[in-house]
Amino acid sequence: MIPFSDEELLEPVKAVIEKVRPSLALDGGDIDFITVKNGSVYVQLKGACIGCASSGSTLKYGVERQLRMDIHPEITVVNVPVGMEHDIESL
Repeated sequence: MIPFSDEELLEPVKAVIEKVRPSLALDGGDIDFITVKNGSVYVQLKGACIGCASSGSTLKYGVERQLRMDIHPEITVVNVPVGMEHDIESL
């Protein structure tokens, strides 16, 4: 169980997203932070990351790994498909 509320996680998560953004930009990609719900971080990969075969690895071993190291080991990351930004409850 993550000992932080979703509200408490917002700023630290945003900081980590900014930390990993330059790595994604090197390959022509980008990432947008959507929200935090129940300890899951919802993001949207953009640019070259959309449809890239490595995007799952990028989320798991790049973004999620950094969040777990910097904030808490139980945080998970969910990629929100384009057009689903306002319907994350269905993911």
